[in-house]
Amino acid sequence: MAKGLVNVQGKPAKKNQDKAPERKLIAQNKKARHDYHIIDTYECGVVLMGTEVKSLRMGRASLVDGFVQIDGHEAWLHNIHVPEYMQGSWTNHHAKRKRKLLLHRAEIDKLESKSQETGHTIVPLALYFLNGRVKCEIALAKGKKEYDKRQTLREKQDTRETNRAIAAAKRKQRAAQSA
Repeated sequence: MAKGLVNVQGKPAKKNQDKAPERKLIAQNKKARHDYHIIDTYECGVVLMGTEVKSLRMGRASLVDGFVQIDGHEAWLHNIHVPEYMQGSWTNHHAKRKRKLLLHRAEIDKLESKSQETGHTIVPLALYFLNGRVKCEIALAKGKKEYDKRQTLREKQDTRETNRAIAAAKRKQRAAQSA
């Protein structure tokens, strides 16, 4: 008689495969999606000091002026503001230091070649914990012109208005059916 995995109470144990990875958002760069056309996104690890991780666990970071630069076949995250840890001592970090990103060699080479094209840049979109590790979502992006930004806002407003009109019509239809 073959038995599956059981825990101490004699109940079937849950497998790790059933559990979805837990993603806890720390900071998000909403302005990046407004200012850039997102071409491709990548998830990468970030090399951090201990006090930086503790500060991030408190949910304090800003990606607003951040950008990624490829230097010596390594990806570096610049201008990300992670405030100093309050209980940190002399081991505390600098708030705006550059941080190394952990990517595969092929990804770095692809990003480097694409970012050298005119108008392309690499921007951070989000900073989050994934199963206890700090991850950064970066994107290869192309800058939008002013009229592109206005067009995007107009499209969002139009879809919002159509959704409201559809919802109002459905409410009116339900009210007529119930009466």
